[in-house]
Amino acid sequence: MASLTSITLHQSSSSPLGSLASKHCHHNQNSCWHTAVGSVRSSSSASTRQQFSSQGLRIRSAATKQAKTPAEEDWKTKRELLLQKKVRSVDVKEALRLQKENNFVILDVRPEAEFREAHPAGAINVQIYRLIKEWTAWDIARRAAFAFFGIFAGTEENPEFMSSVESQLDKKAKIIVACAAGGTMKPTQNLPEGQQSRSLIAAYLLVLNGYTNVFHLDGGLYAWFKEELPSVAEEEE
Repeated sequence: MASLTSITLHQSSSSPLGSLASKHCHHNQNSCWHTAVGSVRSSSSASTRQQFSSQGLRIRSAATKQAKTPAEEDWKTKRELLLQKKVRSVDVKEALRLQKENNFVILDVRPEAEFREAHPAGAINVQIYRLIKEWTAWDIARRAAFAFFGIFAGTEENPEFMSSVESQLDKKAKIIVACAAGGTMKPTQNLPEGQQSRSLIAAYLLVLNGYTNVFHLDGGLYAWFKEELPSVAEEEE
């Protein structure tokens, strides 16, 4: 468990590192969160003081963070299980064919707002991350960590993700999990273990909880929209 109570945020607007980090984090909030506070989670002393650079985020003692959840498991462990369970990545055109001809369901795990803007026709939405809702000391700490990188709409793991999926899809359902970017399990020279993504985290949680027909959308919904495959939007209420 980690401990936090008070946080002082120091950021220089002229800092090249701060500017670069802010731009990077707008693309991958979850990576930024792990970067900013990963070391805080490992601290167990109430008197611990952690400081990120001379201009960075200073965190002082107390308050409790719960133990690591399955979604927070390291990527190597997730990838090993996905490969063991033979979770296969399919491109967007194959995904469309499977949806039409084999009754596959596209599970869009992006935030609800993104889903409403545009999503594959027939897809269902269960967001794997949601906006931070609570105002405990730990949640305030997380908001401050996101704000350090210029993100003022930080996200947290959706604790109702699996129960929401289970209420809509049984364990034998044929599922293609999709997010914006997609990620990959394929090794490359720069990424020998591939690249984690929201959809791969969701696929990991599904197989961990007994789902047996789980696929992953290669290229993500960015590729789906780029190919101009059937998409719909939902009007604001």
